[in-house]
Amino acid sequence: MAQHASAKKRHRQSLKRYARNRHYRSTVRSALRRARRAAPESAEDLAKYCHDAERLLRRALSKGAVHERTVSRTVSRLQKLLQRAG
Repeated sequence: MAQHASAKKRHRQSLKRYARNRHYRSTVRSALRRARRAAPESAEDLAKYCHDAERLLRRALSKGAVHERTVSRTVSRLQKLLQRAG
């Protein structure tokens, strides 16, 4: 357990950041799941869900919750999925 005031504060900050990043990653994963489920059904739903997922991925990147290369790779895969469906 932290003893110094500064260490206690750093711990509080790390818990806040952890919760915030977890929320962003969870939201992104849900959006990706929706997009992948929509893939075999209809192209217009797929396009909408892919757009939403990409938007959320880029937002999570800007907040520092996801790594840049992870976003790039995932967006690329989404675009490939969209191309195959369309």
